[in-house]
Amino acid sequence: MNTMLRKTVLGVAGLAFTGGVFAGPIAAHADAPTAAAGKPVAAVQADKPGVDMGKLIPHGVQGAQSKIDLNDEQTANAKAIIAATKKAGLPERAAVISIATSLQESKLENLGHLGDANDHDSLGLFQQRPSSGWGTPEQITNPEYATLAFEKGLKQVDGWQDMPLTKAAQTVQVSAYPDAYAQWEQQAADLVAQYWNS
Repeated sequence: MNTMLRKTVLGVAGLAFTGGVFAGPIAAHADAPTAAAGKPVAAVQADKPGVDMGKLIPHGVQGAQSKIDLNDEQTANAKAIIAATKKAGLPERAAVISIATSLQESKLENLGHLGDANDHDSLGLFQQRPSSGWGTPEQITNPEYATLAFEKGLKQVDGWQDMPLTKAAQTVQVSAYPDAYAQWEQQAADLVAQYWNS
């Protein structure tokens, strides 16, 4: 994809990221498990060898789930989040929360400044802001640094291990759309199950 087209696509996509989820989960995933608002839904995913899905999704997923097809860059970013989580000595659940947060914030794209479509000075996988003390633009757009910064915030949340994903993520991110993280829990857990031991 040429640079001009990529910037245009990212700029348009940035509008969705800065505004959060307006109309709920992507309609293409209507066949995903659903429930009344805030009610757990049992995960349909079969256990992967060597991975306890109960540790990845201890509360069951919350509400309708969204899923996107990942390109090589997005997959590499998911793997980078998992590697940073391991480096931090945190369990698989922290990687699930981190990946779900990044799926909501940037669709696992390491976004640079999106111009007028940018939400203030938000950057990177987690849309962290230099002006809010997350780090320099160079640091925030480094997947390992950004993940470790997010997880440092996560570790400061009392009881994050036992919280529903969206509450743990929201406590760190302070989003205008606090429930939006929940829709990515199944895909995040699937990615962790697939790549944690690889």
